[in-house]
Amino acid sequence: MRGKGPTEASRPMGSGLRSLKLCPFILLPGLSLSSCSGSHSALDPAGPEASYVAHLFFVMLFGGIVIWIAVVAALIYAARKKRVHSEESAGRIILWCGAILPTLVLGALLSYGLWMMPAIRPWVPDEQQVRRIEVTGEQFWWRVRYLDEAGEVMFETANEVRIPVGEPAHFSLRAADVIHSFWVPSLGGKMDMIPGRTNPLTLTADRQGTYRGVCAEFCGQSHALMAFTVRAVQPEAHETWLAERRASKPLDAEGLAVFLNNGCGACHAISGTAANGRIGPDLTAFGERGTLAAGALPHTTEDIARFVADPGDIKPGVKMPHFGMLPEDDINKIAAFLKELK
Repeated sequence: MRGKGPTEASRPMGSGLRSLKLCPFILLPGLSLSSCSGSHSALDPAGPEASYVAHLFFVMLFGGIVIWIAVVAALIYAARKKRVHSEESAGRIILWCGAILPTLVLGALLSYGLWMMPAIRPWVPDEQQVRRIEVTGEQFWWRVRYLDEAGEVMFETANEVRIPVGEPAHFSLRAADVIHSFWVPSLGGKMDMIPGRTNPLTLTADRQGTYRGVCAEFCGQSHALMAFTVRAVQPEAHETWLAERRASKPLDAEGLAVFLNNGCGACHAISGTAANGRIGPDLTAFGERGTLAAGALPHTTEDIARFVADPGDIKPGVKMPHFGMLPEDDINKIAAFLKELK
């Protein structure tokens, strides 16, 4: 009679524990590799600036490995060596391995990083014809203004930026309240946004796609809920989009009336209407955005209604007042009206 295999109850507990202990070592390589790509990875560059940043990272990683190997080798040598060194010999080892060699390696890495700075932070002269975009960090969203050749504002939007593929986009970065930090990992490095100052940043996208950006400087309660996207499209599509944004479009009269009658136009602007507020985000073409509340929610009618009724529940510390006191029908009409703005 053939014997039966071990049941779950009879299987040694040690085998299960060994399996659990091995799980992190099995999963770690896969998790590490999965974090090296995507629309939010500095190790998956989509532009020349980000490529230089990734290159510098790997060079510095190699330098760190060299120093680590030298320290471990010295440790092993000291542990296995039976002979006692003289004071003079020990002093030479400490001098060379503990001071001179690390200084040379770190100095070389620093020099290499400084040599790469012009490529990581390319400078664009004022007279050069490039796409110019002004981004202002607010609590907790991004005010985006597109400028013409003369530096005048063509139109304003929020939380999403569009740039043409293969053409440099020059950003003028500001802050309205506290320090923020503008960072699109796939396109380039970080740049702080400081009240009272304008910091320049130039980014170029090599390939079409949507890239996620974040605020990389703690700026308040909803700092983690302050994302934005950069859409890189073909130059022809970008020109078409710019022309469409500057053209007036018919709006839902009933929805606009509900929007205005409930005071929304005091804080928000919609081009071509009586809504001309400047405190909150410009809502012109709001319906074409991919997310709601700076990436905090999906862009659905239901979530728009949720945010209108109680924005503080979704983004603590947000300056927008709640409108939960409005009739539910009015909130739904405002949400449907905003969703259809193209």
